[in-house]
Amino acid sequence: MRVRNLSAALIAGAVTILGMTAVARADMSFRVVSIGGAACHDRCAMAIVADGEITDATPDEFLDFVRANAQARNLHSVVLLNSPGGKVVASMALGRVFRKVGALTIVARAGVDSDGRGYIARGRCFSACVYALMGGRKRIVPPESVVGIHRMVAIESGADPAGGSMERRRFDNGDMRNMLSKYSADMGVSRDLINTAEQTPNDGIHIVSSRELAKWRLGTSRF
Repeated sequence: MRVRNLSAALIAGAVTILGMTAVARADMSFRVVSIGGAACHDRCAMAIVADGEITDATPDEFLDFVRANAQARNLHSVVLLNSPGGKVVASMALGRVFRKVGALTIVARAGVDSDGRGYIARGRCFSACVYALMGGRKRIVPPESVVGIHRMVAIESGADPAGGSMERRRFDNGDMRNMLSKYSADMGVSRDLINTAEQTPNDGIHIVSSRELAKWRLGTSRF
């Protein structure tokens, strides 16, 4: 099984998205969209929208989705990624699946105007999402879209001695940071991104600038 690659020329400039189906859930969901403009009719290239929070199940669900749609006419290995974050380990696993299928990852979401015409809209890739983004064979962050990073934290739920429930934040002891550093190097991204993320309080967000995007080799703003 192999999903065909999409040439950069096909998605350069104004890219129209048509034929959107399904409603995104809180957890990451996937759907196929047509891109390339109305003029292409039934010859339009197809791409995948990945929208929502990344959970432990997401990598396998994405791979199952790709396998189920591998024979779809004109489907290309382009993923429009829009996510508030999620599980760090699952995001790395999803990134490795993106790399395995040769995906071009674009931080964007599918929008629809008042006339019902689709288009690529401003997207976000926050927190753990950036580790999934890293997996793209090429990574694009359009100027309208936003990438944000911060320190990792695990939220653990437990019983409150006074009754009810309570949550406790558990921070990395260094093992996960080392794992992320190795992963980012494998993906061709500077470890400085990980260092900056871990220096940013988890209740805040560091918005990655276009300069950092290039310096860290995370991606480009150009198609």
